[in-house]
Amino acid sequence: MSEKKAPPETVSAVSAPVASAAFLKALSHPVRQQIHNSLTRRGHARAADLADELDLPANQISFHLRTLADAGVIEEAPEYARDRRDRVWQMKRGAWSLGDPEHPVEDEALADVVSLWVANDLHLVIDRLQNWVKEFTSGRDPQVHGTLTQSSLWLTQEEFEELTEDLDAVLTKYRARHEPGDQAVRRWQLGIIAADDEI
Repeated sequence: MSEKKAPPETVSAVSAPVASAAFLKALSHPVRQQIHNSLTRRGHARAADLADELDLPANQISFHLRTLADAGVIEEAPEYARDRRDRVWQMKRGAWSLGDPEHPVEDEALADVVSLWVANDLHLVIDRLQNWVKEFTSGRDPQVHGTLTQSSLWLTQEEFEELTEDLDAVLTKYRARHEPGDQAVRRWQLGIIAADDEI
């Protein structure tokens, strides 16, 4: 196995490129969403690993991996391969955006499917957190596994954008500290939700 390379530079979520229609189409399929979630959780995996986890044929997983790679969602991770024939995959580093008024999304229907998937994933995190909070606040689980915080701020549009950039910088700093599988680390899922009172 070759030596681990330094992780690629992470693209800021604030300046993230708008996802192409091919990128969104790749992420709109339920199996590819499961592969995305598994690779995000594991850090890297082979088609056979994903086939075992998702209980699907390896050739079907390989097809979906190629589709995700062609769309720029995932990339090969040869530094984790056992030999030259071994194909290992990981998420492509960097944030992406569904679009904004200056850079509208190419396909609204696909964007709706992907945004619903992302929102559903956040709901699952909140459900897990809510179940743990009961255990933690009762004293049955002394280990900290998360936090649930709500704040209300009065900000100008410019201040909100500055806050978003600051949060992104902090996340980027911590994201670069560890590789998946490093000893004594756990994977933490952070979902930042913000909305003003006009929507």
